[in-house]
Amino acid sequence: MREEGVSDTVDGRLAARLAALRTERGWSLDELSRRTGVSRSTLSRLERGELSPTTAALGHLCTVYGRTMSRLLMEVEAEPPQLVPAARQPVWRDDRVGFVRRSVSPPHAGLRAEVIEGTLDPGADIAYEDAPVPGVEQHIWVLEGTVEITVDSTVHTLHEGDCLRFRLRGPSHFRCPGPLRVRYALMIVLP
Repeated sequence: MREEGVSDTVDGRLAARLAALRTERGWSLDELSRRTGVSRSTLSRLERGELSPTTAALGHLCTVYGRTMSRLLMEVEAEPPQLVPAARQPVWRDDRVGFVRRSVSPPHAGLRAEVIEGTLDPGADIAYEDAPVPGVEQHIWVLEGTVEITVDSTVHTLHEGDCLRFRLRGPSHFRCPGPLRVRYALMIVLP
């Protein structure tokens, strides 16, 4: 993974924030590993900034810390401005999975909603084991392509122009069946 349009120290600030969240809860690396299913050695390397988290690992960490991925990434950023030009919108990539995530409207501590642009390459498959914040409201509007989204054990196939709205309380799954990549807007509203 790598960040674009963001300071080169974002990974370092993210590592420090992850370590601080664990320390605030009084958890050992072993306890955090038990709660997330991420190995102790990987967690240690993440907290030292030696390794950038995968989408799955960051998803597990967000779940145990009760944060959306955007909110966690916002916590390591400076105060976001009201206007965010496209060139300054943080972009996060997980090239191993084929996932690109643009924070169109970075979250702010005083606001409950945010907008994300996501793209998945054909065949990309991402599973989240739990809601980062139970009851978070999500609206997914497909801008290009097709995506399969599983929520509450129901598979929804969305095509260009379709919009799916739901409250997330458990696992979810995103898959791009192809043959082209999918690009979608994700609106997140905290409960």
